[in-house]
Amino acid sequence: MKNDAANIAIIGGGPAGLMAAEVISSKGLQVDLYDAMPSVGRKFLLAGKGGLNLTHSEPTDQFITRYGKQQSHIEPLLDAAQGGFGAEQVREWATALGIDTFIGSSGRVFPKDMKAAPLLRAWLHRLRHPDASAGGVSVRFHMRHKWTGWNAAGELTFDAPQGTASVACTSAILALGGASWKRLGSDGAWAGLLKTRGVDVASLVPSNCGFDVAPAWSEHFKSRFAGHPLKTVAISGSNFEWRKGEFVITETGVEGSLIYAVSSHLRDEMVANGSATFHLDLLPDFSQERVLREINHPRGSKSLSNHLKSRLGLDGVRMGLLYELLPKELMNNAAQLAMACKALPIRLGAARPIDEAISTAGGVRFESMTAGLMLKQIPNVFCAGEMLDWEAPTGGYLLTACFASGKRAAEGVLAYLKK
Repeated sequence: MKNDAANIAIIGGGPAGLMAAEVISSKGLQVDLYDAMPSVGRKFLLAGKGGLNLTHSEPTDQFITRYGKQQSHIEPLLDAAQGGFGAEQVREWATALGIDTFIGSSGRVFPKDMKAAPLLRAWLHRLRHPDASAGGVSVRFHMRHKWTGWNAAGELTFDAPQGTASVACTSAILALGGASWKRLGSDGAWAGLLKTRGVDVASLVPSNCGFDVAPAWSEHFKSRFAGHPLKTVAISGSNFEWRKGEFVITETGVEGSLIYAVSSHLRDEMVANGSATFHLDLLPDFSQERVLREINHPRGSKSLSNHLKSRLGLDGVRMGLLYELLPKELMNNAAQLAMACKALPIRLGAARPIDEAISTAGGVRFESMTAGLMLKQIPNVFCAGEMLDWEAPTGGYLLTACFASGKRAAEGVLAYLKK
């Protein structure tokens, strides 16, 4: 099958691709959007299963630091003064779709009904039925089209339901995601296709991911505590500061919001040293002096476990961790036990597989693109979303940057066509 009708092709129906389609089609240009899955926005819907975290309300100067090493590249995409699409613009955009938002206790921003599906439905309706009086053009969607590269004529090629499809277009935007949750459409296969065209692509690695402990949990410990949350604890590491939150014990190690927040630091330490260690503060609201004082309080006939429970509130999985990780002689040494309660070392041997990660790091390096996110090696091809070389913790930062990069790539296309 050959289709030369396409003008601007967008490959990938996630937040970045849909935002790019909205920006371009609103200017009266025809957009054909292709996706390998039967429907668009599958990972977006999964992200909203427990409450769609659209963005974050914290001050801009703090918000931008969440992008770590790539802060300087992401900031122009978010800064409204530079035409960017930041947290405030995300909320305004949602409101224009008829979706009111609110700020949660953690500063995260959610739709009032907490759901992703109503927002996605409203968004797709606007893409398919734009305001014609304002010059908008309906986006055409092509599902079950898996991008396979370019043919000898420079046309985009796809594995499609009818067979191999080739598409000629004026410009293309690639918004193909990272390499996590492959069953939802993002498998990272695009990396090899771009590398063969001379594009510099950083290796894709897991981000916002869980980790396996080393050595492995004992059968006794994991049978009792796998799935148990550790709430109101704190962790610190050699390359990140003390921070408070919660995470979960898994059969193989640890995962959850507090772990995800420092996953890039733990991963970097693993690359450098072969393993990583963080220190767990089981009692972040107690000083070490107070912990020692309570441990030394006379316990009479009470067992150590009952004594720690009554004096410090230590029980369940917290108590289990102490018994799991501390030798018996240290459990019976008040000073050493107090130190462990405030800084229990947990050694990690490996990140969980990339397909389990919430997101990925690595991707198309910003140095390979213009400020408008056009590939220098392929002048009419632009990139957006998670396939770019950046990462951020959960908290709305991932979605915000995906929206913003989709908008910037679309504006790059418009500027390119104008020239």
